[in-house]
Amino acid sequence: MANELGNTLRAAREARALTQAQLAELVGVSRKTINTVENGIFVPSTVIALKLAWALETRVEALFFLTEEGTAE
Repeated sequence: MANELGNTLRAAREARALTQAQLAELVGVSRKTINTVENGIFVPSTVIALKLAWALETRVEALFFLTEEGTAE
């Protein structure tokens, strides 16, 4: 059974009233990177995932989770 990476990044970002550009600046990546992670196109490195969690004041496990293939968000 294959898994995909799901995420709650958009909800966590919006809960803190941050734009994609603002979050990208905090993390040190491009706005497009944030967009592609939120849409499940790009799987972030461990370092980026940790930086995202830090910037959003949460745990990596609260942002990212494994799901069955085809059922991510």
